[in-house]
Amino acid sequence: MDEWLRRAPVGLIKVATDGTVVDVNEAAQSLLQTADDPAGAPLSETFPRSVEDTLLVAFDGDSVTETAFEEYYPDPERWLSVSVVPTDDGAAVYVQNITARRRGQQSVERLQKERERTAVIDRVQSEILGELVSASSRAEIAETLCRGLGETELYEFAWVGARDIGGDELTVQAVAGDTGQIATAIRDAVADDTATTIEEHAVADGRLRTAQPLAASERVPEAVRIAGFAAGVQSALAIPLVYGSSVHGVVGVYAGGTEAFSDRERTSFETLGEVAGFGVTAARNRNLLLSDSVAEITFEVGDSSVLAELSRLFDSELTLGGLVPSGDDGLLCFVSVRDYDVQTTEAVISRVDGIDEARVIDASDRGGTLELGITGSTPLLAVSSLGGTVRRGSFDRGTGEIVVDLPPDGDVRRIVETVRNEYDAEFVAKTERERTVSTAREFRDQLDDRLTERQRTALRTAYLADYFESPRGSTAAEVASALDISDSTLLYHLRAGQRKLLDAYLVEEGVRE
Repeated sequence: MDEWLRRAPVGLIKVATDGTVVDVNEAAQSLLQTADDPAGAPLSETFPRSVEDTLLVAFDGDSVTETAFEEYYPDPERWLSVSVVPTDDGAAVYVQNITARRRGQQSVERLQKERERTAVIDRVQSEILGELVSASSRAEIAETLCRGLGETELYEFAWVGARDIGGDELTVQAVAGDTGQIATAIRDAVADDTATTIEEHAVADGRLRTAQPLAASERVPEAVRIAGFAAGVQSALAIPLVYGSSVHGVVGVYAGGTEAFSDRERTSFETLGEVAGFGVTAARNRNLLLSDSVAEITFEVGDSSVLAELSRLFDSELTLGGLVPSGDDGLLCFVSVRDYDVQTTEAVISRVDGIDEARVIDASDRGGTLELGITGSTPLLAVSSLGGTVRRGSFDRGTGEIVVDLPPDGDVRRIVETVRNEYDAEFVAKTERERTVSTAREFRDQLDDRLTERQRTALRTAYLADYFESPRGSTAAEVASALDISDSTLLYHLRAGQRKLLDAYLVEEGVRE
């Protein structure tokens, strides 16, 4: 071989007609990763093997076939570009390492496919979210999720499991898509106490779970892996339906590819799970608001309750005036304290686990009102997340009583069991209470009866003068001047009137929410 060919940057292998290596240059020897001179050895023993073995096929016959191709060679894990050019006494085989270029192409193709999938996923999720907003029941939410995910070209099938209130057990609510035997295998695994699906793992800790590839995941029951392999399902994703500290259920999504769920897709699905979890809670709250009757449940709590413990330390009586959810696991509680100097509460409150902050709203010789920031596990927050409303609460020297309204459906018993078992609360009584229905005119008449003539005049004048707009169309001084009263008198009437309006809107025979 000429010296300039021996030092050429392109690999060159001279091969005889019978497939015997005659000579190689330095570049080819480097690509073949051999320290010995391969001259005289068969090409099949010198050149690495690929799945197609296209190079050896070119020498399979009486003459050499001219060809050019690109193939992946598992050993030495490279993509090679190979050209075979027949000569009078055999052939010249030109070889180049194109691994970097092919991997770059694969990355571009993978990103392009991911973009296409993401666009489809975003569209599907947008449609699902739009339907979730108007969903009126848990069953309707489950059908929406299944139909939106299981009936697309992206996934093989989807199923929704509802979590029983008070436990981690799942009940299959809806299934959609071409399930084959895998849906039956999952249903059996969910009912089997000795097996745990990734959906059950997701419900247990409220976190997204994946199995990619499905057949190699030890977290997936064997029967599900076998059924998935037979159905061509190679990836699974479990999306918990989370709202605050409550996990209402889970969506299981199954796909054909071994890496079907990218990081970006998982982030999108987390958001979908949170919205669906909110939808379940909202549907329960809506049912409570629209019910003609409610189930009124009374619980007795001990000093494991934050407010009961506080009443013990105060040696006083506390009344819950209202509560407002704060974040995922927090509450702002407004508590009236009787016969206790609330100005001296800081040292006492610091001894109570679960109270992060406290503020005195008003104080008098007979007690006062406190704003308490409570975090962590509490029956007050649990009732709200489970679709109930705290109606009233009172606590006296280490014990307490809370009364909650729940929608009169099949969840009442399980909600009661949850509060009783998880929060050391004793069930006392249950009563059915019919709600009174007021028309808009009756509601306005009731408000009108509460307001004095001066309050009504001040509110109407300020409203028409755009005092409540932002930016204001009139100042307090201008409104007061129009009424021929002082600024302080106007503000007094406005505050008193606004308070009565807010009482009518926020208060219903007890706790303000």
